[in-house]
Amino acid sequence: MAEIRSSEPPPPAGRVRMVLDTDTYNEIDDQFALVHVMLSPTEVDLQAVYAAPFLNNRSSSAGDGMEKSHEEILRLFGLLGQEPEGMVFRGSDRFMDSPRDIVQSPAVEHMLSLLAEGDEPLYVVAIGAPTNVSSVLLAARERNIDLERRMRVVWLGGQPLHRTNAREFNLMQDPIASRLLLQLSPSLTLFPCWGVASHLLTTVPELERHLAPLGPVGTFLTDRFAAYSDDHYAWAKEVWDLAATAYVINPDWTRSRVTATPDLEPATLDWIPQPEGPPMCEATMVDRNAIFRDLFKKVADFHG
Repeated sequence: MAEIRSSEPPPPAGRVRMVLDTDTYNEIDDQFALVHVMLSPTEVDLQAVYAAPFLNNRSSSAGDGMEKSHEEILRLFGLLGQEPEGMVFRGSDRFMDSPRDIVQSPAVEHMLSLLAEGDEPLYVVAIGAPTNVSSVLLAARERNIDLERRMRVVWLGGQPLHRTNAREFNLMQDPIASRLLLQLSPSLTLFPCWGVASHLLTTVPELERHLAPLGPVGTFLTDRFAAYSDDHYAWAKEVWDLAATAYVINPDWTRSRVTATPDLEPATLDWIPQPEGPPMCEATMVDRNAIFRDLFKKVADFHG
């Protein structure tokens, strides 16, 4: 299948109406993605940032992960001198229990309100477990909100479709929500991890030279990155989530293909090919150098 830029018109030139759904404290990559978006007001009309749940060694429960993500978002808003009131919302405090389980939260209500108004599409960029987004997809059906022309979902999750198994952190955190996202999204661009987002590698020496000296934001991101490992010798780390947000900032940084949307086997989390499924866009490559160059430049410009 020939590679193309998008399954439908890519994010338009000019300011793209967007929300970011992020498990910001889960690792170190969400912070980079959020900063990149917030420092791109020419390209992105950021409407809101939603805290997503997560559960790993940095949280005691999915709800605790969401709360810690909310706190990290507020930290970054403070560093960037932005007012969080009306912009930052708590999300789901648990994962889905069933395919009909709408997990209510301020994030879900706010996203529904944005989708119910205006004619410009809302790009919903999800870089964590899609519990908030899938709850919105279910609730919008109940409220008869027309998502077909109003919602564009961009999700960093799963693995490339040529691999049998889709297992990846965001997808595995809430498999029910992940499957619903595939089934119900009116428009979906998928950023797989290995072989695509995994291309976004950087190192402590690179960040210490090109990011940390720029000011408090650069120092914060560098410190978060460096703290992820005690051994930096011959060590590089993926900044996965930059892939999805960079697509909205500049779709020319992404190569992609149109393919049929797969289903997900609940027990094994294997991809189930659906040749007659609705079309979606699968990212196949990202321009690592262009993305980091743009991030570094925008942090430098922010600090003057």
